[in-house]
Amino acid sequence: MEDIKGIVARNITELRQLNKMTQLELANRLNYSDKAISKWERGESTPDIAVLVEIADIFGVTLDYLVKAEHEERALPKGQDKERRYNRKMIAYISESIGWLAAILAFIITTLILGRMAFQFLYFVYTLPAVLIVRLIFNSVWFNRRHNYFIVSLLMWSLLAAVHITFLYFSVDVALVYLLGGAGQIVIVMWSFISKPKK
Repeated sequence: MEDIKGIVARNITELRQLNKMTQLELANRLNYSDKAISKWERGESTPDIAVLVEIADIFGVTLDYLVKAEHEERALPKGQDKERRYNRKMIAYISESIGWLAAILAFIITTLILGRMAFQFLYFVYTLPAVLIVRLIFNSVWFNRRHNYFIVSLLMWSLLAAVHITFLYFSVDVALVYLLGGAGQIVIVMWSFISKPKK
């Protein structure tokens, strides 16, 4: 296994070069000498934990990123990282908006064809779970996976509500279907307590 000093040294060097920063510029930001930075990058010494936190903040990465040899994601210069996060949020919001746009379009077209409003409100009832599925996918890939429990809860309750409202349209009350939601919620809460094993 690679020495922690070597891992930290390589990560600091890569991040500094990626952000087009000299050793002296990084030293000035940290109130250290450029000789200290040079020692860190050669693996002769390692900054203490408080300085590592400061370095992580300067480069827009986590402390975990600095001390790991392999990274799931390639680091970007700090400005580009913010831009990437913003772009990802916008892509997710646009994708969700397309779902609502499709529901509105279907509502308008069927109302014009039928000449009256009947079942068309159900488009919106079923669009909510569809949009939540899209959000779950984007959240799993790009955002905080801990939020998935909340999204899955909303998805489950919105699906149960959709089923209930659909049956009400046909004058059948299936309110007992919400008992499934109670049981499902218990499962989701228990699932959220399962911790991922550390490598």
